[in-house]
Amino acid sequence: MPRLTLASTSRYRRELLERLRLPFDVARPEVDETALPGESPLALATRLAEAKAQAVAQALGDDGWALGSDQVADLGGKALGKPGGRDAAIAQLRAMSGGVVHFHTALCLAHADGRALAAIDLTEVRFRALADAEIERYVDAEQPFDCAGSFKSEGLGITLFESIDNRDPTALIGLPLIATCALLRQAGFPLP
Repeated sequence: MPRLTLASTSRYRRELLERLRLPFDVARPEVDETALPGESPLALATRLAEAKAQAVAQALGDDGWALGSDQVADLGGKALGKPGGRDAAIAQLRAMSGGVVHFHTALCLAHADGRALAAIDLTEVRFRALADAEIERYVDAEQPFDCAGSFKSEGLGITLFESIDNRDPTALIGLPLIATCALLRQAGFPLP
């Protein structure tokens, strides 16, 4: 079986990839995640997933595949990143209140020899109208400062929504496992 390295130090992605019961290593990709001028949220997610996978694959040499992923929240064409702190998380949730946010989750499985396989997943989240007190209680309870969009759908964040429309429930957590499995099978990884 080929060697697999997750090009991410995200605990959420690591926990999701562990569900597949494949051995893998973890490496931090050294990639500047700054958006380019005029870059759309979809283009940003796609570029960063590829850059992360390629950076780690080059370090592996001919010894396996690197899996990169990136998720960008898209609110009316504007990318929302990880808030990093309480005030930014509250501001993001206020901006999303009563609206629809698209989450672009991009994947790239790259080998040092230049082969690369890619996929993209789109999840649409419809937020209910949120009162400031609800937002503050949520942020204080779950502290989603390392999550694009300032929530954890697998936790208390589910209380913020009217609906989630997606093809893969794991995508919103950060790694769409259905698409990941398809890429891994194409690269020769044995999955049931």
